[in-house]
Amino acid sequence: MLQGNQIYLPRPRVDKLLANAVQNRVVVVVAGAGYGKTHAVYSFVRKYHAKTGWLQLSERDNDTSRFWENFIDGVALTNEKAADRLSKINFPDTERQFERYISIPEEEIDPDTRTLLVYDDFHFINNTSVLRFMEKAVSSPFPNITSIFISRSEPSINTIRFVSKGMLGRITEEDLRFSREEIRDYFALQDITISPQTFSSIYHDTEGWAFAIHLAGLSLKNSPPGAPYIPHAMKSNIFSLIKSEIMKSISKNLQKFLVKLSLIDHLSLDLLKKIEGDDNLIDEMNTIDSFIRFDTYHNAYHIHHLFLDYLKTRHDEIPEEEKKEVWSKTAAWCLENNQKMDAISYYEKAKDYNALIDACFYIPMMYPYRTAFRLLEILDNAPAEIYDTNPLIYTHRLRIFMSLGMFDKGLSETEKAIARFEAMPPTLLTHKILTVVYGNIGYIHLMASTYTGVYNFIPDFECCFRHSLQNGGYAIPLPLSVLNIGSFICRVNKSDKGEVERYIKMLEAVVPLAADALNGQEWGVDTLAHTENTFYKGELFEAEQYALETVKRARERNQFEVENRALFYLLRIYLARGNNSSISQIFGQLEAQIDKDQYINRFSYYDMVLGWYYAHTGQVAKIASWIKNDFEGSDFNSMTLAQEVLTKVRCHMAEKRYPAALAALSTIESRSNQFDAGDFIMGRIELKALEAVCRYRNRDRTGAFAALATAYTLAAPNEYYMPFIELGKSMRSLIESLLKEKPAAKPIPREWLEKIRLTASAYAKKLFTVSEQYREPPQDWLFKNFEYENTPNAKSAMMLSRREKEVLDALQQGMTRNEIAVQTLLSENTIKSVIRNIYNKLGARNKADAVRIAASLKL
Repeated sequence: MLQGNQIYLPRPRVDKLLANAVQNRVVVVVAGAGYGKTHAVYSFVRKYHAKTGWLQLSERDNDTSRFWENFIDGVALTNEKAADRLSKINFPDTERQFERYISIPEEEIDPDTRTLLVYDDFHFINNTSVLRFMEKAVSSPFPNITSIFISRSEPSINTIRFVSKGMLGRITEEDLRFSREEIRDYFALQDITISPQTFSSIYHDTEGWAFAIHLAGLSLKNSPPGAPYIPHAMKSNIFSLIKSEIMKSISKNLQKFLVKLSLIDHLSLDLLKKIEGDDNLIDEMNTIDSFIRFDTYHNAYHIHHLFLDYLKTRHDEIPEEEKKEVWSKTAAWCLENNQKMDAISYYEKAKDYNALIDACFYIPMMYPYRTAFRLLEILDNAPAEIYDTNPLIYTHRLRIFMSLGMFDKGLSETEKAIARFEAMPPTLLTHKILTVVYGNIGYIHLMASTYTGVYNFIPDFECCFRHSLQNGGYAIPLPLSVLNIGSFICRVNKSDKGEVERYIKMLEAVVPLAADALNGQEWGVDTLAHTENTFYKGELFEAEQYALETVKRARERNQFEVENRALFYLLRIYLARGNNSSISQIFGQLEAQIDKDQYINRFSYYDMVLGWYYAHTGQVAKIASWIKNDFEGSDFNSMTLAQEVLTKVRCHMAEKRYPAALAALSTIESRSNQFDAGDFIMGRIELKALEAVCRYRNRDRTGAFAALATAYTLAAPNEYYMPFIELGKSMRSLIESLLKEKPAAKPIPREWLEKIRLTASAYAKKLFTVSEQYREPPQDWLFKNFEYENTPNAKSAMMLSRREKEVLDALQQGMTRNEIAVQTLLSENTIKSVIRNIYNKLGARNKADAVRIAASLKL
């Protein structure tokens, strides 16, 4: 098809998209220059059965008089009589004038005549009066009129009302990209024959960009017959165009700024303002919309890869110090926006290793495996002087080795560092470094004691404390001082009676030394160990007292993970008692931890603690999806993997997916040589108890009895009961089955079995009482099953007031309390009260919970 002197390819796919879009009152066609926006709309309206007015806008249309003239000319294309009447009034910049304007279409436009008004190059319009007129004009009550805005950026008019009512059509850059078939048809139209390999190369290079496809066609047409397509030839053409047509038309400062931007991958508007504080420069950049577009949804710019390739050829023009400044500012922005590994990579480029080490604080204290490998590579390439000046590099290296399971390497490197700095004349710096490395080696020996049973780590922490007194008040900063405690606190491998108490006694000697030397680290761990030990014994009152004391201590010294674990044990204690009010208080305290930015692991452990509770109380739908998924090899390090897997196992059990639960259990056993749950006595008891009930539910009675016997053998010396009791009716059923066996098949004393059967049964009853409040009727209860009308959630749902339903709907849309208050003309405190009522009526604990319950009840 010919349009003017150009060959234009018909695009039925795009025509269909536009035909669907114009069923709406407003259509926005947004894409950068060179994507064929105008051609696409023009081709469509020529074939569409509607009267069409076309306004070709420019910067001059920011003059209201000029715009009004242009507007009238566009209307004249659809209705000359209406245009004539409009010419007799001025641009309607007041409400009264707008009323006069709106009366003319009401009288002159046939409501049965389909009309399209196209505003081309609307991105030029920035005059507030013109924009406000357009907002009111497109909102006028003329359902037969559709306004189409063609723009290189999102139109600066409020379209929310059309979005909310489903009356906005949108054609995007992605829609306008040429498909493979359209590129093939285009070249056929141009009489260009290409091989499949050449076609694939062009498709990859151009990304469907009409302008680049056109240049590729020119490159092939201008090449000698039979000459191969060379992607670089197209790039050379584009580079020449950029150089002659784009770069020459912009200031030297902007050219330099653009080259700087090609050094980084993040082009957030906020970051760009930090790199270059001159807003005028960014405004000038917006004129290069052939290659650069602004994404309003992400508040960031996107540079076409061909333009980016050109800019990268000019990196040598930027002095090294200025490059480092760009990378450092980008790294700081990445940290602020929770992109930690990118921050570390940019600090490495900037060769700012002190900042890099500080950035490592914001990664979970035990690194995921891939992260650990990457960090080890970076620190191995760090300059030697950083090892002489920054003591924290030794802690990070030890964290890396421990995360990778390279404990011998961590021990060897730490011992060498101690020997080296002890041999130096004492200075503040050597005392700082020795404070850290003695603390490091103390933790290595503490972990090794799991296997050796030799608790020789007290002297290490004594040396750590001694050097801390002479280091000038140096304290390791948060969050590095927050202890990562792994899956279990009592890191004891032996099942010998009294072994755990001996370990705890050593902790009681170490904790005060470590806490004073290492800025609170370890504070509360000794009482937390007592909590764990007494809880597993079933001594719930003693465990509660220890846990409450642990929470108090942990908060004194910012030991967030110690507090989290104590709250977890309190949750289990109150669940065993059926104490709903105390459970609600624990949930509130867990939620408060989410606001602790320096608690790096807070989200993962919050999900795991709640996941454990939800699995126990039959609320599987509320469990975080990353926990519910079948286990495929987690990126968690070995110290925290067990907590995830044990929660996952209980989730699978709640879903009655016992083979999946057994498969997850096997992952811990296969990695038990990495300081995991399979290494610690309490972890091994939990594993075997869980395995026993899973095998029993999976109809493997022999395997179930064997696993239970192993669990009993491990638990009996220290009289640990709770791992069995917490399995409730599943454990009760297993034991009742075992009690029916012949005596020879019961290696476990009957007295013990009877005790666990009774206590597990009592636990199950308490659990049922707590769980009952969460039980929901089937989703179709409103329509099919009258018997559910008196269930708690159903009855409460029926009693939601109009106001409560309105606020619930707003919550579902993701609105904040403040936004809801503005929308409903109520105070924020009133909205808070309404939300609390909704939570109470639905039995919900938070917003996401309320939305899920409401969805399940089809509210």
